[in-house]
Amino acid sequence: MNCREDLFQNAPISKSVFQMAIPTVISSLVLVIYNMADTFFIGQTHDPLQVAAVSLTNAVFVMYMAIAQLLGIGGSAVISILLGKGENKKAKSVSAFCFYGSLIFGVIVAIVIILFMEPLLMILGSRSDTYQYSKDYLFYIAVGAPFILLANTFGHAVRGEGASNASMIGGMIGTIVNIILDPIFILVFHMGTAGAAIATVLGNVFGCVYYIYFLTRKSQFMSLNFRYFKSCGQIAGRVLSVGVPAGISSALMSIATVLLNNALVPYGDTAVAAMGIVTKVYLFIVFVHMGISNGIQPLLGYCYGAGNHKRFVGILKFSGVLTVICGSILTIAYILFSKQIMGVFIDNSEVIRYGIPMLIATSLPGPVLGLMFLSINSMQALDRPLPATILSLCRQGLFFIPFLFILNQLFGLDGIIYTQAVSDYLAIVIALVMLITSVKKTFPTEKHSVKIKHDANLSNIYDSIE
Repeated sequence: MNCREDLFQNAPISKSVFQMAIPTVISSLVLVIYNMADTFFIGQTHDPLQVAAVSLTNAVFVMYMAIAQLLGIGGSAVISILLGKGENKKAKSVSAFCFYGSLIFGVIVAIVIILFMEPLLMILGSRSDTYQYSKDYLFYIAVGAPFILLANTFGHAVRGEGASNASMIGGMIGTIVNIILDPIFILVFHMGTAGAAIATVLGNVFGCVYYIYFLTRKSQFMSLNFRYFKSCGQIAGRVLSVGVPAGISSALMSIATVLLNNALVPYGDTAVAAMGIVTKVYLFIVFVHMGISNGIQPLLGYCYGAGNHKRFVGILKFSGVLTVICGSILTIAYILFSKQIMGVFIDNSEVIRYGIPMLIATSLPGPVLGLMFLSINSMQALDRPLPATILSLCRQGLFFIPFLFILNQLFGLDGIIYTQAVSDYLAIVIALVMLITSVKKTFPTEKHSVKIKHDANLSNIYDSIE
């Protein structure tokens, strides 16, 4: 038995969770730092308009992450299920689809953004003061779309075979390059938002180089061979259906960001800049939770593929406690040091004044937010995309969007800044109900019926994939 099989099947639950989750959390936080680096170094120009411009165009970057999660998390989940069943060859088709699919999506996205740049900037909330800064940033982000999508897709996908360290290394390479280049382009060459975007794209290019090296030289169960891509029709359907919840979640986050920025525009560019910083800072808490949830998903998928109910539930419970502990520590820190955290990003008293209550309000669901992401990822691992998709729609779609308009009308700016917290708590309650229901339906109490259901589900879904 190799190390991967031992980790997935026999290692103590705490060891398996930590070994898979820690590198994934680091990878997720690296992505947050990557995202925050542009805002931080643009903030050193002491120009709120440039900070606001980067904040406005952040919705496009979030949409990139939606596509990457659609392919990467979907691919990771399907790979882990196939490996749990022993279908190693079919996992290669999944990886090939994720590779070429991310490149194709990237080219399409780049063309669409460049062709419709001006109306898109208006939709994002850009106005005369921020228009040119936003345009400079968005142009280079569009040009680099294929590299950004490929790097972030495989940051997720490689975890399907248990290679969480590879995911972490790839993300760190891109972030380090970005952090080195940001101050050079922004502060030395005075390229402003354009320099920030170029640094971001080059960081992803280096990340792509590493993942290609890993997939061609190190991976046991993944391949970039084009012949696997040519025969991946049914595989593509499974990857996309399983990845839809994660993709929808990020896509709705992008739409919610656009609507949030537009709601804040009447309150001034200072409010937009402050919320832009708060949104990126809060991602630190969100991505810790997502890192734990994404990290254990291959373990859960393998347990489902192998029909191991007891280990599945054990991993889920341990991870739930872990997210609550981590979320509580971070939330308390954000509330106690909100002023200092805002001050790290910009030396502007007005932006900081707006940002303090925004950060406190947004952080309130932090202790339990991870339970929602665990629920989504668990249902993906159980190959139950429909309830996972419904849950993904709830947080940023069914709840956030209507509450944004309602609370803004009732309470003004205070209503806007509490919208995310209200939406999150409602989504968490629904998530727990749906998770418990899904686990009970997938794993009946009778051991014999578990085996029958497991075999029937897998044979129907995967035996036709060649």
